Amino acid sequence: MPTAAPRLGLVFRPQQPPEQLRATAVAAEEAGLDELWLWEDCFAEGGLTTAAIALTATRRIGVGIGLLPVPLRNPALTAMELAVLARTSPGRFLPGVGHGVLDWMGQVGARAGSPLTLLREHLEVLRPLLRGEEVSTDGRYVHLDGVRLAWPPAQVPPLLVGARGPKTLALAGRLGDGVILDCAPDAAAVRAALEAAQAPEGFDVVAFVPAATGPDARARLEAEVFLYGDAGPGALAVGSVEQVADLVGGLARAGATSVVLQPAGDGRDVQEVLELAAAVRSALA
Repeated sequence: MPTAAPRLGLVFRPQQPPEQLRATAVAAEEAGLDELWLWEDCFAEGGLTTAAIALTATRRIGVGIGLLPVPLRNPALTAMELAVLARTSPGRFLPGVGHGVLDWMGQVGARAGSPLTLLREHLEVLRPLLRGEEVSTDGRYVHLDGVRLAWPPAQVPPLLVGARGPKTLALAGRLGDGVILDCAPDAAAVRAALEAAQAPEGFDVVAFVPAATGPDARARLEAEVFLYGDAGPGALAVGSVEQVADLVGGLARAGATSVVLQPAGDGRDVQEVLELAAAVRSALA
């Protein structure tokens, strides 16, 4: 049985000026892409404000945040913000949460002693809050006393979890609707993540794949090796449309449901990477 083509998307990197976001979101939608993804990197652009801009600028395309660091927010506030965007753009908002970059969390005095416990406690309350339930809890980090949203969304958005290590992947499988894989995952990494998550049926796997065009494409992406943590660069979307389509198809066969091309941080070829993503989507369709 053939593997369904994954959704194809583009990352709008926070290294690009925020005033360019609206035009990029519109261009991605007009090119036929399925998703536009945003990052909340410290100390660049806020994920919720950029998501609101992208959603209001477009009508069809899905808009994801990969991801909101939970140490920066009270979960009640997170739920309030997610609910507003989910209500006003039903079916199009794809929020992700995660640990965040721990060094950055330390810079702002928000680094938790147990990041995994903090993330678990957030995930345990976000979904019932978004369903409109009254929530009380007294955990190590999360404390809520009879909290209920005034405006829960009619359609609860999927809760995605940014994860790398096996414990966080397992948590995503238990409490999330899907996982966001950065660090240029190849097919083997996608399969390993699904195994670690013990993913249920319908589990979403979003894979960020660095992409660039031109003769120096690979060198430019490998220069950003610091983004990939200990994993090192795995899958890189470089070469012809056919070559990138083969890469994307392999990720889909491994279990990726969404493949998101991530332009280089220098921003030299964002439009070209957008066009590459659209061409790959057409080739796979």
